[in-house]
Amino acid sequence: MDNLQEKQSLNMRSTALVIIDLQNGVLKGVQLTPYTGEQVVANASRLAEAFTQHGAFVVLVGSSYGGKNMIWVKQKAQIEEEWDRQVPELAKHTGASVIAKRQWGAFFGTDLDLQLRRHGIDTIVLCGVSTPHGVDTTAREAYQFGYRVIFVEDAMAARDKEDHNYECNRIFPRIGRVRTTKKVIEMLD
Repeated sequence: MDNLQEKQSLNMRSTALVIIDLQNGVLKGVQLTPYTGEQVVANASRLAEAFTQHGAFVVLVGSSYGGKNMIWVKQKAQIEEEWDRQVPELAKHTGASVIAKRQWGAFFGTDLDLQLRRHGIDTIVLCGVSTPHGVDTTAREAYQFGYRVIFVEDAMAARDKEDHNYECNRIFPRIGRVRTTKKVIEMLD
């Protein structure tokens, strides 16, 4: 029985909220499912607010078009000047740590692991877009580094509902726990 089943609360000193790719250029004009971009941002913002109120570590991860493997970003029409900025609902969390990633996962080529370990983090609450890409890759990396992972199913989405559901129903339960925004916030109290 894992630690999350034994108790239904999270230790805020050793738990971090990690939000993947909720930035202007990634969300603009993209149809997401089973939750809209607005729903994902609203739930992620609620989580960030709750974590901040509890004094927990919050990390905003965003894609950077500087990486040679981020071709999909470079292929966008004209890259807007502020495309890589966090959405306003999250940018207001000025105390959050900001990580620029250049691959799908947030660990490879960044100092995310170092920052988490310096803060004594052993559990990551993970959300963002896209479920089968940025979230999945970051989750697999986190699992390999030995972190416990909690997935916030209604604070993530994909372009394809089947991809999202497959990850949440088949992959994520093998490497962590899948919860809702409401349940995670209840676990903070």
